[in-house]
Amino acid sequence: ISFTEALQHFQSAELPSSRGTARAPGRRGILAALLRCLRGPPRLRPQLRGEQELALAMAQCALDDSERVHMRILQTIYRQLTRSRLGCPRYGAHWEELGFQGRTGSTPLPEDIPKIHPTLPWNLPVPSQLPQALPVLQSQLHWPPLDILQHLNNFPFCIMSVNITRIVIQALQEERLSRECNRRQQVIGVLNDLYAAAFLHLSRLWEQQHGTVANAGSFLKELELSTKKKPRQLLKSLEAYLSR
Repeated sequence: ISFTEALQHFQSAELPSSRGTARAPGRRGILAALLRCLRGPPRLRPQLRGEQELALAMAQCALDDSERVHMRILQTIYRQLTRSRLGCPRYGAHWEELGFQGRTGSTPLPEDIPKIHPTLPWNLPVPSQLPQALPVLQSQLHWPPLDILQHLNNFPFCIMSVNITRIVIQALQEERLSRECNRRQQVIGVLNDLYAAAFLHLSRLWEQQHGTVANAGSFLKELELSTKKKPRQLLKSLEAYLSR
């Protein structure tokens, strides 16, 4: 399935339980809101609110085995990662080989996994097929330019992908991306590019600091700060990388 077709499905789907909802602000959220009022940064333009709500609704939409589009998305992920022309069974060890924690291809999911913390031990299979899959991710899935990861060892691709999605969605919820969304007059396109930019930044950190699974939490902590504080800087780094 193409990204466009998948997006059209969610645009037409009924998502009443999640569309337009966001987490209630905690103490930090209230303080941040007050500071925004004092400093006067731009808010998301009203004409973009519908696209923002759609993005947040999609982020909260659980995988549904009975929904044909969901299954097509899952099969597309498998086929693109493995370069297989054939599909795969819904359940099986092949999902673990790609770096998922279970045999279903649905874990980890954003609502099912905790934020990685540097002091919490966790063990995730690292997909042995990842280096061969990277060019496909770049050219066909329009995911980040991950060829930089080909020579990195023990990079937990799937768990990092889920956490980067979480970080980007939180940045949208907290109005950290409003300036860029307003400038480009779109929301989902900004989210996709920021996801790619964050992945590129993470891969560089991993390489420069010889990252391991054990210290993945500290990398994500730094990445979350950069994504929320300097999204435009990350996007410019991605633009420079793609221009080469």
